[in-house]
Formats: sequence, C-alpha cells, structure tokens
Amino acid sequence: MAGLVPPVTTTIPADASKTKKADEKTDYMNLPCPIPFEEIHREALMSLKPETFEGLRFDFTKGLNQKFSLSHSVSMGPTEIPSQSAETIKIPTSHYEFGANYIDPNLMLIGRVLTDGRLNARVKWDLTDNFTVKANAQLTNEPHMSHGMFNFDYKGKDYRSQFQIGNGALFGASYFQSVSPHLSLGGEVFWAGQHRKSGIGYAGRYETDKMVATGQVASTGMVALSYVQKVSEKVSLASDFMYNYMSKDVTASVGYDYILRQCRLRGKIDSNGCTTAFLEERLNMGLNFILSAEIDHKKKDYKFGFGLTIG
Repeated sequence: MAGLVPPVTTTIPADASKTKKADEKTDYMNLPCPIPFEEIHREALMSLKPETFEGLRFDFTKGLNQKFSLSHSVSMGPTEIPSQSAETIKIPTSHYEFGANYIDPNLMLIGRVLTDGRLNARVKWDLTDNFTVKANAQLTNEPHMSHGMFNFDYKGKDYRSQFQIGNGALFGASYFQSVSPHLSLGGEVFWAGQHRKSGIGYAGRYETDKMVATGQVASTGMVALSYVQKVSEKVSLASDFMYNYMSKDVTASVGYDYILRQCRLRGKIDSNGCTTAFLEERLNMGLNFILSAEIDHKKKDYKFGFGLTIG
C-alpha cells in the first residue's frame, strides 16, 4: 500500500526566497535609539572602574515615603597628599556626609553636605518624554574650586543630542546617530573659554547581544578603545586601551564582572601592574557587605577597604 500512495510534494513559490531576503533587509527608517554619547563605554567602565576605596565606609539610607529619603555616610581612611618623592604619602582623615533624595518619575533631586564644607547637588528633570534637563553643582570653601554644569538632552527616534554649559565659559555639544541596528556613530565639540582650549572628538559603538565594541578619538590626544564580551547573563569579560599621543602615555587593562546569586565580583589588572578587586555581598534584604582592594606594586601603594550599606 505504501508503494501505491503517491509522494507528497511541496511546491515552493519562486518568489519565496526573494520575500525572505526582503524581510531580512534593514529598515533604515526604523533604527533603535542609541545610548547617550557620554555613556558609550559604560559596560567596560562597570567592570574595569569599580568605585574602590580605602579604610572604612558605612552608608545608611532611610526612606521617609515613596519619593523622599535621607542618607548618612561615614568614611574613615587615609588621603593621599602631593609629594615630590616617588613614595605615596597619606594622612588619616574621616568624613561624614548627610544627604537628601527626592525621586519622582519625572524629577530627581539629590543633595549632599560634607563636614569639610563641600555641598554637592544634582538635578534631573524630564520636561517631556524626549527632552531632559540635568544640572550638577559643587560648592566649596576653597577659592576657584566651585563649579556648576547644565546639560540639555534631546532623545530622537534614532539619535541623541546634548548641549552643555558650565562656569568658566565652558560649552560643549555632542550628537550620536544610529546608522544600522548595531552600529552608532557620533561626535562632540567643546570650548573652555577660561583656559582658552577647544577640542573635537569622534566615537563609534558596535553592540550585539554577545559583545560591545567602542572606539573614541579626540583632538586633545586621547584615543580610547574598549571591548566587552558577554560570556553569559552573569559573566562578562572586558578590556580597554588608552593612548595619549601628546604625552605618549599608554595603558591597557583586562577585567571581569561576575554576578552570583548573593554577590557581585569585579576586578581588573592593567599594564602598569595595578590589580583591583571589588566584592559586593548581599547579607540580607537591604544589607550589603563591601570589600575593596587595589595593589600597585610599581608605586608601592596598597589600598584595602571594607564597608556596609543599609537601605
């Protein structure tokens, strides 16, 4: 009977392959919006530039309601002072920082006051879904050390633009455009009137689900390259290369970012022989233990710190 049943034939339309190729074509009128120009290296910085510290740090955050919270921070550890010798000179210091935070879906206000007289303030206000105003300021008792900066960000369909203005006649602008589903290109310009300096820079970023590669070059002499390989959802490997063709300084580093169920471990080693490790351990809900270490055999500088974060 099997021999009597005629074979089933499937007729494929002649234009089926053409239709499939047409579906695979890139729709350049519907490209994704890129990340801000100032954040193009964020994945590499997350692994290679953890916020290391030395000594003891204790942070406590108390939420008063859904939008308003207060924070207290105590740090004790040595501070480096300038020296003519090759050895690093440190003096013991301690600081207390009081903070107030207001976080709303469209408005964020953050303020910090330190015992040494410094006042830090940060504002982020979403005027519309596409237009955001950001402001950063630092006031200090030291003459000519206070500064402020305003950023005006516009998020387009497939591009981002930003304009900056700050004290000291500082002006800057940047533009970042998606040219394909994975590639974004852009540039920036700035003018510092107080120091009579100007510059222009170009950058590119290529991103997929498994990797992120970025490159940046500026007329100031800076060349920055970074690459991040996403091994899995919990493991990332990163590397970067920094070169200044004015001063001929070259630095390369490799690092990792490992997220476990109860902790997050980050670390790096660079071409200068400096090794860094940073561990964040979640002991309980709202309670984190932090370990920080940085060893620089070339400068004979060793930094170790531990801290607690509550809230």
